[in-house]
Amino acid sequence: MNLNRNDLCWCGSGVKYKKCHIGFDEKLNSLMEQGFHVPPREIIKTKEQIEGIRKSGEINTAVLDLVGKNIKEGMTTEEIDKLVYDYTISQGAVPATLNFEGYPKSLCTSINNEVCHGIPSEDVILKNGDIVNVDVSTILNGYYSDASRMFIIGEASEDARKLVEVSKECLYKGIEAVKPWGFLDDVGAAIQEHAEKHGYSVVRDFGGHGIGLEFHEEPFVAHHGKRGEGMILVPGMVFTIEPMINAGSYEIVVDSNDNWTVLTEDGSLSSQWEHTILVTEDGVELITW
Repeated sequence: MNLNRNDLCWCGSGVKYKKCHIGFDEKLNSLMEQGFHVPPREIIKTKEQIEGIRKSGEINTAVLDLVGKNIKEGMTTEEIDKLVYDYTISQGAVPATLNFEGYPKSLCTSINNEVCHGIPSEDVILKNGDIVNVDVSTILNGYYSDASRMFIIGEASEDARKLVEVSKECLYKGIEAVKPWGFLDDVGAAIQEHAEKHGYSVVRDFGGHGIGLEFHEEPFVAHHGKRGEGMILVPGMVFTIEPMINAGSYEIVVDSNDNWTVLTEDGSLSSQWEHTILVTEDGVELITW
């Protein structure tokens, strides 16, 4: 898109290009000419798009709050699915996972050594001592949001509790590493450093992702890496950070019974927290939590 200085800006602000994003675009072009990996224009969200994603995120966060108030020992994961579906639909939204690439349910429930993508079932009953990841995603008026939280059922072991705590710290270490005009791989480096300091490993095969207009967009957000590498982070980018932290090896396997549920290869516990974040001019904004 070639704009003249007096044209309205591409971001939808209603302001002339010269008073809005011209300096932003010139900076991106300069970085690209220097060989840096800069984000494509289509993943930089406009003000209107950001507002739509925020509203989707409000529902997504409310869904997880509702789960937190109701989840308990003896509950089936199918009951959690119904709770999420009913509330999401009542708000005029749709669960993003439902029928996504054939996935049959409205959320993912991953327990103990399940890393992600566990399928809710009336046969899976939450037991005292379980740790469970509840991963919820929402579409509202075409805008996507995503988040997950860990829940401890009853009295879990000290090892399980520590893993849940450290994995949440890893998420926030990753968020703290997000700087406008910084590097994407700083996020993964911060997460990896904190996890490994505590003797844990970081899953390599899955990561965070751009989100907003689609469920999964650029960039892929690795939760391990080296500082000073990767895509340049710029204001208007929206993506998830969702480190999966294993108590043992980072190696994983997919359950051949359903071809969805991801398990730790060595049977060790796994824990994950996820937020959707917006890169702003001076830091980050949490879209979901």
